[in-house]
Amino acid sequence: MKKKVLLVFKILISAALLYLIFKKIPFESVKETLLGVQWPFIAIAFLFFVSSKAIAAFRLQNYWRSISVQISHAYNLKLYLLGMFYNLFLPGGIGGDAYKGYAIKKHFKTPTKKLFGMLLLDRLSGLLLLVLLAVILALIPVHSFFIPYSWYLLGMLPLVIGVFYFGVKKIYPYTLTIFWAAFFKSAWVQSCQILAAYFILLSLGVTDSYGIYLLVFLLSSIVAVIPLTIGGVGSRELTFLYGAQWFGLAYETAIALSLLFFFITAVVSAFGMGYHFKKPQL
Repeated sequence: MKKKVLLVFKILISAALLYLIFKKIPFESVKETLLGVQWPFIAIAFLFFVSSKAIAAFRLQNYWRSISVQISHAYNLKLYLLGMFYNLFLPGGIGGDAYKGYAIKKHFKTPTKKLFGMLLLDRLSGLLLLVLLAVILALIPVHSFFIPYSWYLLGMLPLVIGVFYFGVKKIYPYTLTIFWAAFFKSAWVQSCQILAAYFILLSLGVTDSYGIYLLVFLLSSIVAVIPLTIGGVGSRELTFLYGAQWFGLAYETAIALSLLFFFITAVVSAFGMGYHFKKPQL
């Protein structure tokens, strides 16, 4: 019952946010923008997104190995894809992360606390790089708004990394051997997703202001981590809406970028459906 209530709650939040967005921006104008998409660029964006998820799966495998969970690359990739499917299409039932922990637990005697600790670290390392890359884009700077705050932003870089490192050292000291490997894999993951967003912008005919669009994209990804909506739908678009308002971006393009990125995510996640009916074997 609790899971069903949570699912209904998330659906209502997503629907309410999308209603607010399309009340401010007529859907017809967004629709016209989407109809003008250049699909070859979307195909390239798709490849970068797939690459980001493959690297993310290997990052998680590093964490598994730090607690002596030895699984093959093939099994790990299949399990990761199934987790993506559960996270996006079955948000009120078995969560993707919960299922990955459950599947590993069936075959290894690793304590549950350690398993879910690795899943948490995997998520947090991705979030860390989202924050760092957003700060770096603001430092370039991609908009004059950030110039007065340059020194504060510069100080954030070592501070955020230091806090994360010493937090990991205190709580999960046995993962320090793979800390930097996971860090650089996270950098590759988020870089591939930024490139995916960049090619989506090219598909929409954007010719300038790439940096600020990508910064808002990173901010929307950070907001989408908060599990209040279905797959980040609504919260991501709302961030793009206000980002476009604050930085003078085209509303239709900003919302179209968000919807197309979700579309790519949904297509890739749907490939995990087959593993729902025939579970990956260790």
